[in-house]
Amino acid sequence: MNQKYLVPLAVVFLLFLVAYTGVEGAGLQGFFGIFVPYAAVVAFFGGFFYRVTKWARSAVPFRIPTTCGQQKSLPWIKQNCIDNPNTGTGVFLRMVLEIFLFRSLFRNTKAAFNRSEKNELTYSWEIFLWVGALAFHYAFLTVIIRHLRFFIEPVPGWIKFLEYLDGIAQVGLPGLFLSGVVLLAAVLFLLARRIYDNKVSHISLAADYFPLFLIIGITISGISMRYFTKVDIMGIKELTMGLVTFNPVIPEGISGLFYGHVFLVSILFAYFPMSKLMHMAGIFLSPTRNMANNNRAVRHINPWNYDVKVHTYEEYEDDFREKMIEAGLPVDKKE
Repeated sequence: MNQKYLVPLAVVFLLFLVAYTGVEGAGLQGFFGIFVPYAAVVAFFGGFFYRVTKWARSAVPFRIPTTCGQQKSLPWIKQNCIDNPNTGTGVFLRMVLEIFLFRSLFRNTKAAFNRSEKNELTYSWEIFLWVGALAFHYAFLTVIIRHLRFFIEPVPGWIKFLEYLDGIAQVGLPGLFLSGVVLLAAVLFLLARRIYDNKVSHISLAADYFPLFLIIGITISGISMRYFTKVDIMGIKELTMGLVTFNPVIPEGISGLFYGHVFLVSILFAYFPMSKLMHMAGIFLSPTRNMANNNRAVRHINPWNYDVKVHTYEEYEDDFREKMIEAGLPVDKKE
């Protein structure tokens, strides 16, 4: 196996094992159930705030929007108002489609050499990546929203309605949540793509595999607790409500599997701000997306330009006039 994904896989397995054995063998429920989640939340919000403020302070001296269509030009030339917007409304529509539907990924194409036709370079529509990414993000969002029921009392009706829709298939007992199955399938697809697609595998680093294995570990442990092992739901609710009310308690009878699950979630939270997962916030601050392409209509002046003291020719001649005359160079003024 390639070390780029073997090492992250081993690290995630060891992290889960550390939490499981720490609880079952050493009785460290307080450390893994209280200290680690609090530390992860602090790291998440602190790192998130640092990255966002750093991006917000970065200078953007030029208009550099990504253009995928006809720019606004002559009246008789049709403009692509979404892919090459020149107004704030067009930028807003473009951002909405990008954030909620991953429109640029939907337009993604894959280049490959066609061996059967004189080795010509051909392009094909890579729809499966868009489907997998969309399924992954929306399933993950649904899972996160469903888990809010552990941190809110009483549970809002809209969360109960989402749970009803998520389990509408009514398969098994307890009922099957579609979001968990879709999330696991989608993240396995994204992992397989990184491993088996030669071009993607070549540019992938261990840091690209680590969050995928983390999410796989979180998903598998969560599915195991719901469908295959018995956990104390009331005890878990007591623990989570104690965390959000800053009155933490450690109930008896919660298995080490739950603490291993929480530990992996905490690692993902703490790792999030320093990873590529920060594209969640970066999309809003990307000048290639959030700027209108109106360079032909508006003159843009770099706001970070500072006044530069210019040494004019007259000043230069005043400084070196005598030496210029001695050297036989022409001067505008003799004195």
